[in-house]
Amino acid sequence: MAIDIGGTKIAGALVHPDGAMTAVTRRPTPRGTDADGVMAAVAEVVADLARDPLWARAVRCGIGSAGPVDTSRGTVSPVNIGAWREFPVQERTAAELAARGARIPVVLAGDGVAMTAAEHWLGAARGHANALCMVVSTGVGGGLILNNQLHPGPTGNAGHIGHISVAFDGERCVCGGHGCVESLASGTAIARWALAQGWTGPDPTAAGVAASAAAGDPVALAAFDRAGRALAAAIAATATLVETDIAVIGGGVAASGDTLFEPVRRHLASYAALSFVKDLQVVPAALGTHAGLIGAAAAAMMLLPTA
Repeated sequence: MAIDIGGTKIAGALVHPDGAMTAVTRRPTPRGTDADGVMAAVAEVVADLARDPLWARAVRCGIGSAGPVDTSRGTVSPVNIGAWREFPVQERTAAELAARGARIPVVLAGDGVAMTAAEHWLGAARGHANALCMVVSTGVGGGLILNNQLHPGPTGNAGHIGHISVAFDGERCVCGGHGCVESLASGTAIARWALAQGWTGPDPTAAGVAASAAAGDPVALAAFDRAGRALAAAIAATATLVETDIAVIGGGVAASGDTLFEPVRRHLASYAALSFVKDLQVVPAALGTHAGLIGAAAAAMMLLPTA
């Protein structure tokens, strides 16, 4: 059983051992309501799944959620769900399942960790014992596979590459640090920097900047070069620390293709210079919009024993 909680939608599915999904359902993430109002949408998703004939065969449940998360407490405080602050989503979801006869173990994972589990199970990191997987979108998140095991850390935030500092005298990040990858390479940062440098494209988003870069606009190209360099520095630092051999990048900014990947790979050559990281691969994620639900199920498989 998989539940994917984000700022715009709450989705659910029954995920089979081969990764196939059935009974897929979704609800819009409620706005202008309290914590229980948001939880009501989760309960509706659970109710939809419970109507499926395969419901009784579910052995565990994975929840993937936008963060911050604290998996040690089972709580979430998603940036884009203002009604939830330290909300006990794991406990509340387990109660919804039990009320419908499914007394199964439930695990919580941040969306970056869930994406990592998905890509290692069925995606671009499959077959790699040590991998870094990243989501580059409005923010920058990620997760780690070490020795073929998902490594979420004590609170579920290990691999949160977006808040590695790659510019010690850089601007202050929303997290309170300076020069974080997210403040340089997120979609928001790319668009903000391009506009500050005089770019005047019609679509003031990272996608708009990417379109201009593909057409040869020098400011747009420089914006992606700056972002690619920040990502390359963080990827190389991570690989040097824990010896990952592949970095998988997904998310909306990664959809720009070589506009992003070319500068990442070019700059990586100068940052990943030691013998044990110089062959590090950087590849696009393979699972796209399915990564959230597949990742929630994969995290449950990797972090929980079979019931």
